[in-house]
Amino acid sequence: MENVSVFLEAMALVFWLVIGLVALAAVVLFIVDRTQKADAIRRNYPVLGRFRGIFSTLGEFFRQYFFAMDREELPFNRAQREYVKHAAQGKSSTLPFGSTRNITVVGTPLFVPSAFPPLDDQFASSEPLLIGPNAVTPYNAPSFFNLSGMSYGAISKPAVRALSRGCQMAGCWMNTGEGGLSPYHLEGGCDVVFQIGTAKYGVRDAEGNLSDEKLREVAAHNNVRMFELKLAQGAKPGKGGILPAAKITDEIAEIRGLPKGRDGISPNRHREAANADELLDLIGHIREVTGKPVGIKTVMGDPQVFVDLFDAVAKRGEASAPDFITLDGGEGGTGAAPMPLMDLVGMSIREALPILTDLRNKAGLKDRIRIVASGKLVNPGDVAWALAAGADFVVSARGFMFALGCIQALKCHKNTCPTGITTHDPRFQEGLVVEDKDMRVANYAKNLVKEVEVIAHSVGVSEPRLMRRQHVRLVQPDGSSLPMDRLFPSEVVSA
Repeated sequence: MENVSVFLEAMALVFWLVIGLVALAAVVLFIVDRTQKADAIRRNYPVLGRFRGIFSTLGEFFRQYFFAMDREELPFNRAQREYVKHAAQGKSSTLPFGSTRNITVVGTPLFVPSAFPPLDDQFASSEPLLIGPNAVTPYNAPSFFNLSGMSYGAISKPAVRALSRGCQMAGCWMNTGEGGLSPYHLEGGCDVVFQIGTAKYGVRDAEGNLSDEKLREVAAHNNVRMFELKLAQGAKPGKGGILPAAKITDEIAEIRGLPKGRDGISPNRHREAANADELLDLIGHIREVTGKPVGIKTVMGDPQVFVDLFDAVAKRGEASAPDFITLDGGEGGTGAAPMPLMDLVGMSIREALPILTDLRNKAGLKDRIRIVASGKLVNPGDVAWALAAGADFVVSARGFMFALGCIQALKCHKNTCPTGITTHDPRFQEGLVVEDKDMRVANYAKNLVKEVEVIAHSVGVSEPRLMRRQHVRLVQPDGSSLPMDRLFPSEVVSA
């Protein structure tokens, strides 16, 4: 009994000690909140006002996991993420009972089933497609679905390694993003597209100008198949890339040619290219120095820009044309971008892609310039729509991030990504096991291609690039749907 009494007395002492500490903390917080001037709520409602910030932060978590329906979230809903997860794990996409998708939403693509589709033995896989016939070393690209640009720096070392290995297994290309070429891009042995951003990371001299010597060094790698001159990206048209100083390690600084300790801010455009003619000069120079196909990445605003570009090509000859155009949509994503640009600037890929392909075809450049579609295209229906609209290839970044294990925590710019994908904190990187995630990357790419082929067969063609606009109907505001070739008529594309 004596031991019990001592124990109870000790517990009572601990209890009152805790109460005292809580009361003291409340008094301190009350004084701090009442005297601070930055937050009116905390100043008027000391201590209690702090719960507003806590609940606002937790609200994002609870909405994602408990309250939002499968098709409600942005930028990607649960159904989209779950598809990638199942595809990456190699699981079947077969579901019971019926679709949860609301097919009355304006703009929803509905594919037109054929009354007499090809038989099982009449199906075919997509053939490789040649890019850059005028380059010394053209590229015969094997897959219509590939990895879009994500820089080493924006994403982590294990993420780059897993993507490189997974892309090799899937037979698709990997875009370096504008952060330069690292050993980890080459590790897996996949085809690589080297992106040249406005800061020329990885191919710049001491003054930040384009270096022919470094261009040749990059091009000397057999895995580097093409060069992409980045003019703009969908999440921040008109502004260069942003790499927060917290994410610039010694290695990243060396690869990019950046000083440590301050944010890596790229110019908003290439100084060498102020008009269509200067752009063609720059493209031609890079192609001559590297011997590899060279294209551009941009976002559509005024279509007249592309008219001017194609007119300039017509005056010079087809050999002067960019070998490909990667068209990003205003809905595209990034690790860090100002909200006004992310929300308000740039045409959606859904509107811009048919316009660009029509302009290219009208200029007689259909077989000369390949169109690569980008911008929130992560599921089979998205990719099939883009091919039917006229794209030759589709690229995705965030789809592959979900395959790596991204949970859409929205911490990409803070170096605190809990899945280890966009952080350089070793503690978080430990969670990303390359030997597991590389297979998931490969599974995602291969299964998506397979399911796009299923859609193609369903509409009555033997392989995805044979899909045309008449194979897709788009839902209208009154709930009816119209064929895409009626909304975007083009004799060349729909032939």
